[in-house]
Amino acid sequence: MNLSKILNVILLVLVMVLAFLLFTKEGPRENGQRSSTARTTLDVIHERTSIREYTKRKVSREDLETILRAGMAAPSAMNKQPWQFMVIEDPKVLAKIGDQLATSKMVREAPVAILVCGDLQKAGEGWLEQYWIQDCSAASQNILLAITELGLGGVWTSIYPAESRLSFITGLLDLPEHIIPLNVIPLGYPAKPVPPKDKWKPGNVHWHGW
Repeated sequence: MNLSKILNVILLVLVMVLAFLLFTKEGPRENGQRSSTARTTLDVIHERTSIREYTKRKVSREDLETILRAGMAAPSAMNKQPWQFMVIEDPKVLAKIGDQLATSKMVREAPVAILVCGDLQKAGEGWLEQYWIQDCSAASQNILLAITELGLGGVWTSIYPAESRLSFITGLLDLPEHIIPLNVIPLGYPAKPVPPKDKWKPGNVHWHGW
């Protein structure tokens, strides 16, 4: 083998090694691995903002299931997972919610909404029952972050503990007695960009004591 062929072989080996190193560092996109320029979890947290105006474009069943899976991945006290979720796509039902609840007017214009509820039959006993509120709140935050990650927009509109809202939603959707609606989250494709707010306030942090 002459010198030219030897050099070509060495060059080929170097190219293959370099390609291998780049592949293992970046990872194949088709397997869900992200490049170094992809958004991180912290990016999504800080990009999340309340979106109240939506286009008419429908949200796919696949995306809705992805969002609900994120909600169910939330932590819960004693792993009780005392949540139930209702997906509402009926325009007439969405309109009734938007018309009746002053804080949820945007539900009327959304293509879909998710009702987050506590299931008291799954909750703890005695005073532990009230942990359903924290658990379902954690699930709601996961839902909002998943919405952001998918390029959608949503907003938390409260139901619990306002008695008038509770009775209206319970009656409208014929909820069982042991199901308590915490909030309704309208979501869809944002009609316009809304920049997130910088909520960092050093004065709210206390190091090693008050």
